[in-house]
Amino acid sequence: MPNKLTRAGTLLLALALANCAQNPVTGQPDFVLVSESQEIAIGRREDPKVRSEYGVYDNAQVQQYVSEVGQRLARASHRSNLEYRFLVVDSPEVNAFALPGGYVYITRGMLPYLNSEAELAAVLGHEIGHVTARHAVQRLTASTAANVSASVLQIFVPQTRGALGDNAINLLGGALLSGYGREQELVADRLGAEYLARTGYDPQATVKVLGLLKNQELFDAEIARAEGREPRRYSGLFATHPDNDTRLQQVVSEAARFKQTTTRTAQEDYLRRIDRVVFGDSPSQGIVRNNDFYHAELGFALRFPAGWRVQNRPQSVTATSPQGEALIELRAAGPARGSPAEVLRSKVSLGFGGQVTTTTINGLPAAVANTTIGGQPARVASVFLGKLAYLIGARARSSAAFNQYQGEIEASLASFRAITDQERQLARPLRLRVITAPAGLTFAELARRSPLGQFAEGYLRVINGLYPAGEPAAGQPLKIVE
Repeated sequence: MPNKLTRAGTLLLALALANCAQNPVTGQPDFVLVSESQEIAIGRREDPKVRSEYGVYDNAQVQQYVSEVGQRLARASHRSNLEYRFLVVDSPEVNAFALPGGYVYITRGMLPYLNSEAELAAVLGHEIGHVTARHAVQRLTASTAANVSASVLQIFVPQTRGALGDNAINLLGGALLSGYGREQELVADRLGAEYLARTGYDPQATVKVLGLLKNQELFDAEIARAEGREPRRYSGLFATHPDNDTRLQQVVSEAARFKQTTTRTAQEDYLRRIDRVVFGDSPSQGIVRNNDFYHAELGFALRFPAGWRVQNRPQSVTATSPQGEALIELRAAGPARGSPAEVLRSKVSLGFGGQVTTTTINGLPAAVANTTIGGQPARVASVFLGKLAYLIGARARSSAAFNQYQGEIEASLASFRAITDQERQLARPLRLRVITAPAGLTFAELARRSPLGQFAEGYLRVINGLYPAGEPAAGQPLKIVE
């Protein structure tokens, strides 16, 4: 009698053969476990989660513009039958990604780094390429086939197929946000360049965008060295600069046969559309200024320790010590019901005998406790402000590290307060502005009056495509932040 693994393998093979369709790009058999209707269903199910996690950028004109450019490319794609949806999510991160079935996202933070409509089209075309080549479902198939188990059987028996979306996103989440690896990224570059050419854009905009993103990556590495942290990586990029990448140049050049007689760059139109776009933190998610966090809409402020790296995410704000040994996190904890002590006990596992102390923080009802999180020493607090409760937690890798940073942790927890009128002025978001560069203007001069702080000169060079040492030319449109 065959064992369970054999039966699972037999079922897996049967299901794979049942869904062995023709790849819409290559025309070759596509060994995948997900039909097109299931693929679309995954995107439809996960789209609300993306919107909830990142937020939707509240600018109807920008949303419409991005959608119009994306739809133009989608109509020229290998899967024009799909109902594509394009959305600018309200995140300061520099990124773009796509869900299966035609859901394409670009972050608000990506827009300032692009310099023309052709470059925007290159970003969207690349993500459409991932969709048309079915990279997401190929990744799902490979992950599933490598982990044949009872969970696989549960996913694919007809009665439990509703679980497909959740399992797919668990397997694909990393790839959706950080890339699919060298070969699939090159395929998406080739397809994106083709869609650019078919719609009247220069396919070389693909190389230009990757060059801009590579420079952004290099600049972040420069900041990371100064801050003593690991740099962030954009995995779709290459070890060498895109201008020197032979394979990239080859795949993009294949689109030349689709190139139109005239090509559209639309730099002026693009810059006009993104003028006044929010740069950095969004008011709806709070604003970080010199390690102070201000949330005008919710009415509170908090100070993180000087020298700690603050990251503002939609669901929480975190600050990490210079060597990464300690962490402070702030997040909303729902309605302010009962007492702060009751909220603390319901939200945090305090363990047997965990002592909760009722107190006030800057006149606000609060409770604090010492505990462990993941085996690490921690101190947590619950604070009520208005109708909402907030949790502030701090933990360290060891007791020695906790003792080292205890003073800074206590000061940060004690800094939670109702925002003042003066602080509300500091909570205004930064915005991108487009000016015409006068003769003799330098980035050093712009940096001296910029709100971007220590690395302002580098930021201004990167967003204007002049990193690492370029200077503005008289009369050119120039992006600044104010």
